[in-house]
Amino acid sequence: MGNKTNGLLALVGLGALAYWKYKKSTPEQQQAVKDKFNNAKDNLNKWGNDLKDKANDVASQAQNKFDEAKTKVEDTATNM
Repeated sequence: MGNKTNGLLALVGLGALAYWKYKKSTPEQQQAVKDKFNNAKDNLNKWGNDLKDKANDVASQAQNKFDEAKTKVEDTATNM
């Protein structure tokens, strides 16, 4: 329990320090921080969308293979 508490306190402390430093910085520095966050958000969204597209492609390929196998089994069963 002590490690979790210490970790949370450290995280809150770092957050407070970052907020204080951000508020004391110049408008140009604040804009640079905002740009970094926006860039990181855009990259994360792009990565998520790429991952989603790949997952959909794999699911589609699997569905196609399943449909082909099902058709072969049905054809074999009707020819018997």
